[in-house]
Amino acid sequence: MKRDYYEVLGVSRDADASALKKAYRKLALKYHPDRNKDDPEAEKKFKEASEAYEVLTDDEKRRIYDQLGHEGLEGRGFDPGFSDMGDIFSAFRDIFGGGGFGGGGGGRRVRRGADLELRLVLDFMEAAHGTTRTVPITRSVACGTCDGDGVKAGAKASTCGTCGGRGQVAQQMGFMRIASTCPTCGGSGEVVKPEDRCGTCNGRGRVRETEDIEVKVPAGIDAGIRIRYGGRGEAGDPGAPPGDLYVLVDVKPHEMFRRDGQDVYLTVPVPFPTMALGGEILVPTVHGDATLEIPRGTPSGRVLVLDDEGLEDPRGRRGRGDQHVQVVVDVPRKVSDEERALLEQLAELHGDRVQKKGWWDKLFG
Repeated sequence: MKRDYYEVLGVSRDADASALKKAYRKLALKYHPDRNKDDPEAEKKFKEASEAYEVLTDDEKRRIYDQLGHEGLEGRGFDPGFSDMGDIFSAFRDIFGGGGFGGGGGGRRVRRGADLELRLVLDFMEAAHGTTRTVPITRSVACGTCDGDGVKAGAKASTCGTCGGRGQVAQQMGFMRIASTCPTCGGSGEVVKPEDRCGTCNGRGRVRETEDIEVKVPAGIDAGIRIRYGGRGEAGDPGAPPGDLYVLVDVKPHEMFRRDGQDVYLTVPVPFPTMALGGEILVPTVHGDATLEIPRGTPSGRVLVLDDEGLEDPRGRRGRGDQHVQVVVDVPRKVSDEERALLEQLAELHGDRVQKKGWWDKLFG
């Protein structure tokens, strides 16, 4: 069963055109599909509000509805509904001008709010494991006192005399007719007398506000990725939605780890006996220490792989990456006499000639 149209818009039964338009604009902005892409209930309410506005702003339909209700409209052959969303958006353009929420089309154009971008710098491990940051943003928002129309309570805006409410003025230049934004009303199609302006926003319809935004960073995020927060940008024109907030992520380099996509790379020094005889060593990963098996006779520079020890996929499309460990021989800078004797003995067993004198002594003495 359909709800009462006045109840849908939240207005009294004697509401005039200005009150109807203001009520519909508020609901249309709240439930517009562009701002509620995954909410079918919002789309339903948007259609309901559009239908109510379409009926109550038509003098003939409103008269029949006031006398006979929904059945009266249907009995007189009026179909107050819309065949599809395209019809609703067309009506939305007719009411508020432009493309509804910033699209093209005839009539005056309402401009969507500007997008904001915020740079967020993370440590390597914060990006690896994910984190939550609270950051302040300053932006313009619709004035809560006048609902963004810039007019004080009890007053009304009047149609712009320069453009006749179209928001544009045209100039004839030879065979060409060029349209431009009206310089008087700035494209809104309406003007407000100074004494009728909202005292909170001084008629601008917007106020500056600083708000703390909680940014949730998914595990495995990489530098250069932007996180979008719909509707958290600058306020738009009356009848248009705000812009979006984009958080651009930057990640500091790590002293040991480097990444390529979801894979992590690390170089680890390993004692020569372990490289020669084989064994197990503990190596650091972004998730903690892990055991790496060194095969017998591993040459210096070989890369061994630890499966699933890399980074998460921030989009959740696949599992972790891998960690690639390059093992290199750990050559000690200082050796004891006993170690030197053993190394010389090993060299002799291999037939290697050990240079006992320094290079400078050998060349000159």
